Amino acid sequence: MPETRIVTKRLRERTEDSWTIQAALATGAYDGLRKALSMGAAAAAEEVKAAGLRGRGGAGFPTATKWSFLPEGVYPRYLVVNGDEGEPSTFKDRMLLELDPHQLVEGIAIASYAIGCNLSFCYIRGEFALGAERVSQAIEDARSAGFLGTDILGSGFDLDIVVHRGAGAYICGEETALLESLEGYRGMPRIRPPFPAIEGLYAKPTVVNNVETLSTLPSIIALGGEQYGAMGVGKSTGTRIFSLSGHVNSPGNYEVELGMTFRELIDDMGGGVRGGGKVKFMVPGGASSQWLTGEHLDVPLDMDLVTREYGVMLGSGAIMVFDETTCPVRVALRLAKFFAHESCGKCTPCREGTGWIEKVLYRIEHGSGRPDDFDLLLDIGDNISPGLNAPFSQTTICPLGPSAVSAVVSLNKFFRDEVEAHVKEARCPSA
Repeated sequence: MPETRIVTKRLRERTEDSWTIQAALATGAYDGLRKALSMGAAAAAEEVKAAGLRGRGGAGFPTATKWSFLPEGVYPRYLVVNGDEGEPSTFKDRMLLELDPHQLVEGIAIASYAIGCNLSFCYIRGEFALGAERVSQAIEDARSAGFLGTDILGSGFDLDIVVHRGAGAYICGEETALLESLEGYRGMPRIRPPFPAIEGLYAKPTVVNNVETLSTLPSIIALGGEQYGAMGVGKSTGTRIFSLSGHVNSPGNYEVELGMTFRELIDDMGGGVRGGGKVKFMVPGGASSQWLTGEHLDVPLDMDLVTREYGVMLGSGAIMVFDETTCPVRVALRLAKFFAHESCGKCTPCREGTGWIEKVLYRIEHGSGRPDDFDLLLDIGDNISPGLNAPFSQTTICPLGPSAVSAVVSLNKFFRDEVEAHVKEARCPSA
């Protein structure tokens, strides 16, 4: 089964220069912006609503609905681009920033026009030096060509875009922590309400959208919302870029129509499991998600179904595949170490709990586990996420703490016998 290339079309077909304005204009760039400006802001927003576009950054919230929360008549208002892609094994936004920045710039312009914003901020992860450089150049080239600045294409609409480099903190991928960082403060999540749509950047109404979300807008406007929305399955419309990694023969970014199964993605796109092996388990939506096993390969890529039926999420679009040689306790430990390191420390359950999860998993994996250690892990997890992530509850301001609990819950669901074997044998059986 082939890819359905919409967002990735230009960068796949113009591999030698896809990031340049020459390549962009030769392949239809800014046609969507022209069409949006001609139809009017309200009509452009309606097209996005008709498309059923949902956020591609992790939460999957309907984009047009998010825009509609902006209070009427309150200006200035801002659009902030979340380009702080820090979820482990997620690398699709980085690709879009580096290889097709003009698509993003066009998407920013369309969204800004639709919501009545004249100044947008593009927050790019500090490590993405090439992406930041190319986006900055694309902004300058777009301004020179009349696609940004004053009276864009004679429409009377003005827009400028400011590029801001982050400093590599995972927490700044959370939208309110990103806004804190953008204002010059330490990146820590804000208590809500008020929500960013009411009081966001500089206490003004603000929309925060992900890179892939905004990069999809030119195609939605060009195709028409209904045509785009006809793709996909249920309320999971259109295509998504999935970052496939782990024990597959061909890891990479693949854009597919939603509704495809995990098996089709792994086998048809990823070339199957390395060495002809079998899938033992997979992390389906970035490190924050609970896990699925090889028994779930025929589950469709449907944002609602995977949450409703299996308690997992497609999240950031990162799918990590692990074969039968993998120790799940070791994977859980690596993830716990990441979350403990990246906790901003604002909320006590997360600041203390993530560290304890790492410590307990470490001694289990390294042969010093105690008989009651796993029950201790579940108790710690319940203090961070009461009910152990069902239904995604939390005692913290942001989801980082519960994200650290996801791996523990998954071990309890599928691999408790392997955890107990670690303790009983005082070693990792896979070592």
